[in-house]
Amino acid sequence: MTYEGVLTKMQTEFSNPIQYYLVFENSFLNLNQLLDKSFEISFQGYQCLNCGKKKKIFRQGFCYDCFMSSASAGDWIMKPELSTAHLDIEDRDLDYEKRVQLQPHIVYLALSSEVKVGVTRKTQVPTRWIDQGAVKAIPIVEVPNRYLAGITEVALKSHYADKTNWQKMLKNDVPQVDLLNEKASLKYLIPKEVQGYYDLNANDLYELHFPVLEYPKKVISLNLDKSPNFSGKLTGIKGQYLLFEDGTVFNVRTFEGYVVKISV
Repeated sequence: MTYEGVLTKMQTEFSNPIQYYLVFENSFLNLNQLLDKSFEISFQGYQCLNCGKKKKIFRQGFCYDCFMSSASAGDWIMKPELSTAHLDIEDRDLDYEKRVQLQPHIVYLALSSEVKVGVTRKTQVPTRWIDQGAVKAIPIVEVPNRYLAGITEVALKSHYADKTNWQKMLKNDVPQVDLLNEKASLKYLIPKEVQGYYDLNANDLYELHFPVLEYPKKVISLNLDKSPNFSGKLTGIKGQYLLFEDGTVFNVRTFEGYVVKISV
């Protein structure tokens, strides 16, 4: 069978193991069903996820013009502490920014390659942790807007990483850490204006189980611009990566906006 369409990040279902889907305009593919099977990915072209034009993708699935102008690609996305909607100050589109920034956000600790701190909208729990390849995660605080979450993350960055070591994550090189103890130790590290949201008794520890038959010992990234045709046997899915038998790994998120054909 053949599936063709524009790549977007894999949709997921929180179960044991996590279920993964590639969703195209007129079809979808449950990738768990392809474990231990070979299939081919072929690069066909580009299509910007914002304007829909067949323009080269610059970043986050957007062409250059859309990345530089779209409200959903503002600096506050990657740096929540730059959020200003709570002050009624516009970055690119105040209505959009209010919808996204002025809603409950979670500051969390996640264990993917090491303990990292991060921010996500409450509606993205546990999807955010699945996308990062975290095996465990725990909320620290729930706050009413993105700005408060951002300044909390900044305060904790000097104590915890804020990025995942993707190679260690894919090799399942993960230390044993008690996230409940970590949460209990950090109350006074967070900003004063956020401490009232800290609840030590809210210990919602999440454990995530990924569909992986075998973890790679070495990883080689597949780049569709350099290798437009690839075939291999799927041995696992973790985070937003497909893992293949020969150690090749494919980050679906990196290639959002690429038009591909998948032959199963």
